[in-house]
Amino acid sequence: MTALLDEHPHLGVEPVLRELSIPSSTYYRWRRAEREPCERVRRDAELTEQIKEIHAGSGGIYGSPRVRAVLKREGVHVGRKRVERLMREADLAGISPRRKGFTRRDPKVTLAPDLVQRDFTASAPNRPWVTDLTMIATGEGPLWLSAIRDAFSRRVVAWETSARADADLVLSTLEYALASREVEPGQLIHHADHRCHGAVGLGGGGMRHGG
Repeated sequence: MTALLDEHPHLGVEPVLRELSIPSSTYYRWRRAEREPCERVRRDAELTEQIKEIHAGSGGIYGSPRVRAVLKREGVHVGRKRVERLMREADLAGISPRRKGFTRRDPKVTLAPDLVQRDFTASAPNRPWVTDLTMIATGEGPLWLSAIRDAFSRRVVAWETSARADADLVLSTLEYALASREVEPGQLIHHADHRCHGAVGLGGGGMRHGG
């Protein structure tokens, strides 16, 4: 109706409203909505800019799970589907490490050192984290569960699922874990056994994080 009046201003607002039995308050509310985008639209625009920065900062590699994990780490809580939609609308997509052949460890690459030396005891939280990848059989095919457990409390710090057992799944889980905990600089060791699927793309052994 607003488009009609925009195209034919000579008709006059009030006569058209009377003819269509539309309250003038409704018409002017529509006009305000056109001039002032709703809060969700404004928030989508802000999120899209943040997503573009994260995506560009990853070299165009991060897909929606890892972008969402980084947002969470920065204190921005947003649903998975919303991130997927905004990335789609912004024509942003991640690059699957699987397509680049990262799902298998290169036998020529030196393994990361085992910083825990098979000692999975801990004197405090967020010292050793242990990651593992498990396949769950479903009627629609295999579902991979990536989980990170705190060696101190034995509790799961973060988990993520995917139809693919690739590095993106493992790294997304790590992003979620780092977003959920306050990690002291130089204290955390993230360990993945190179003999299990959890080491996909990580090379096994342990990685020390600075928080």
